[in-house]
Amino acid sequence: MKLITSESVNIGHPDKTCDTIADAFLDEALRQDPNSQMAVECAIKNDKLFIYGEATTKAHIDYDEIARSVLREIGYSCEFQITKEISEQSPDINQAVERQEICANDQGIVYGYASNESKEYMPLPIVIAHKLMMKYEQFRKRTKRFFADAKSQVTIEYDTKKTRRIKTVLLSVSHSDILTNEEIRSTILNNVVYPVIREYEGLYDENTEFIINPSGKFTIWGSFSDSGCVGRKIIVDSYGGVGRVGGGCFSSKNATKVDRSGAYYARYVAKNIVAHDLAEECEIQLSFAIGKSEPISINIECFGTNKVDMAKIEDYVRKNFDFRLKNIISELDLLKPIYRKTACYGHFGRDFAWEKIKD
Repeated sequence: MKLITSESVNIGHPDKTCDTIADAFLDEALRQDPNSQMAVECAIKNDKLFIYGEATTKAHIDYDEIARSVLREIGYSCEFQITKEISEQSPDINQAVERQEICANDQGIVYGYASNESKEYMPLPIVIAHKLMMKYEQFRKRTKRFFADAKSQVTIEYDTKKTRRIKTVLLSVSHSDILTNEEIRSTILNNVVYPVIREYEGLYDENTEFIINPSGKFTIWGSFSDSGCVGRKIIVDSYGGVGRVGGGCFSSKNATKVDRSGAYYARYVAKNIVAHDLAEECEIQLSFAIGKSEPISINIECFGTNKVDMAKIEDYVRKNFDFRLKNIISELDLLKPIYRKTACYGHFGRDFAWEKIKD
């Protein structure tokens, strides 16, 4: 028996707030200029927001208004002090990217992962953790007694590699100080946890543990409780600790940044291998070099779950997938303003182009 735990965080968590603002900047740039080169991030603490990074774009972006709009949506009523430090992309980098064929913006390694343990071809712990946060976000918008900062954590018990049962579900949610702990527990169980868990009948029992707000108090939330910045939740954003991840985050980056586009394509290939029943589990590693149009290495790992020879899987990949950055951007349609939606609840296992199954 083994236990695997994954977590998710909601938009009011300061790190996710920053991811959302950064991807809102990117979407606005792409809406006006699809060839924008963007890496504008932010950091938040109390009522102060620092916006910084690089932008080479024809777009006219009102960074302050975009940030304030996101902050209002999250539920902040205070007026934020905003400081900006934004420059154009280094011409040394730009000349390496914009060549006869579009090239990688930087070196790096990325991973894509898939397994058949859920209908999303994702590890079950992260799937349920994200669904809990999605349900909580829907719920908290209907009440003034719960706020946008929240976390979930799900532990799954496995027998060998097969899912056995949901062992523990943990939620910590920010709330009004007029609520008692018992009111919080019963409200969250009935409006968030049970509606999600019912989908997994047979995987929970009377011994499944539900932990709600173990700290006992969570009335100070968001940037007044913690600091945040872009890219600090890469495990939440990817596979929840199952499968490996590369060294770079996703949010704020346009498609020439292979930390993002390469990871999306690696997931795309891994998912198709599993979806076509060539293996029960698959991980793809890609490595890139700045100024090169395609990966300098591709590795396929199926952890002994492959149902055909690995040579046949490699042949399937070679015949059906084109790893040149130009094709990745084209095939996955990555020049559109689609990125704010990715900032919360994971970049994989949802309705994105890199989740489609090829014929």
